[in-house]
Amino acid sequence: MKKTKLLTWLGQFKNIYLVITSFFIIWMFFFDSNSVLIQWQLSSEIKDLEQEKNYLETEIARDKALLKKFSDSIEKERFAREHYFFKKPNEDIFIIEMKDSLPKNK
Repeated sequence: MKKTKLLTWLGQFKNIYLVITSFFIIWMFFFDSNSVLIQWQLSSEIKDLEQEKNYLETEIARDKALLKKFSDSIEKERFAREHYFFKKPNEDIFIIEMKDSLPKNK
């Protein structure tokens, strides 16, 4: 009985339209330059690029706010002193680090 089911199933492939349609579907899904696999890869790449675009837009907004804040010369001086340890000609800077912020020696 199994043999007859297999033969009837294989007998369907004697129909030329079914053979051509099957070949076309397999070709479009796996071998074509616009196959389903390539479309899936491209859509995942688009999703990654959109996430990167959103991240960069937030960075641009943050930088614009920082530039607006730096329009004042006092803010520029404060930023330079805090982040780059700039100093005036007649002053000394002492950097105080807490014990828990120092790297531990092994």
